[in-house]
Amino acid sequence: MNMDVLWIILLALGIIISNLMVLRYSSKFKFPTRNKPDSEKAKSSLQDESKASKTQVKETSDT
Repeated sequence: MNMDVLWIILLALGIIISNLMVLRYSSKFKFPTRNKPDSEKAKSSLQDESKASKTQVKETSDT
């Protein structure tokens, strides 16, 4: 029984150590971020679409 407990402890330690090593390795990578001008373009296009839909509603209500 002592040998079984020892194997379980060694396996758990191996998994923990390997996960820590992977985290340390992956911390060196930089994730791409979205540029601010792209989000401003998206906002302006949404505003243009909302203005266009408002004018369409006015045109349909006038008739």
